[in-house]
Amino acid sequence: MASQESKGQNNPVFKDYLPGSSDLPEENKPVEPTSLWKQTSHTHNLPPGLEYLTQLDRIIIHQQVELLEAILGTETSSKYEIKNHLGQRVYFAVEENGCFDRNLCSPIRSFTIRIADNMGREVITVNRPLRCNSCWFPCFLQELEVQSPPGITVGYVVQNWDPFLPKFTIQNESKEDVLKIIGPYVTCGCFEDVDFEVKALNEMSTIGKISKYWSGFVNNAFTNTANFGIQVPVDLDVKIKAVIIGACFLIFVYL
Repeated sequence: MASQESKGQNNPVFKDYLPGSSDLPEENKPVEPTSLWKQTSHTHNLPPGLEYLTQLDRIIIHQQVELLEAILGTETSSKYEIKNHLGQRVYFAVEENGCFDRNLCSPIRSFTIRIADNMGREVITVNRPLRCNSCWFPCFLQELEVQSPPGITVGYVVQNWDPFLPKFTIQNESKEDVLKIIGPYVTCGCFEDVDFEVKALNEMSTIGKISKYWSGFVNNAFTNTANFGIQVPVDLDVKIKAVIIGACFLIFVYL
């Protein structure tokens, strides 16, 4: 009897818990902080032009082939089509920066990417300042701001210092950490896709991924064009979806 009482004292987790129950008390269950990234706002409160994102859990970004870039080998302003999983164009994106930035500062160049809907209305603006991408400069790593509509910040992408893996944090408009993005050790993607996992803040559970698809030897040898894919929960906050689109540009197009 004494031994049973001592066991009860050594296991305070099960104190006052019903015998035969297989569930742990609520306070001892691991809590997944999903409230920061799940959709909480109603459709009429969304930034104008982002309503369609509420229906999407897969997004494809296709970089258009630049003939001048392929022939002369010079960097030109990039253009992209953003599509749903059926290949239907949802948005169109254009990069804005100077010739000096494109040809001498690439791939760390500053840029503004303007994303418009099919009616030509700018719905997302992605701003990236000129910063470093080397682990030797941990205080000056990559940052990116996403606005929707233009002029209203909805979130940030911040690179985290790590000696081995590319890591980023998705932040909301208040600069609160929402999600993590962690890439593989090797990101060259020769003959295969490259996947960056979108994870919860505890880095224990994966909720999605950002992928750069292998586009073939000829295309990779003569142009910088590529296809990118985003897979996220359909109930992910629309503003965070917009920020992840910005993260896709930062990670694969310019990093």
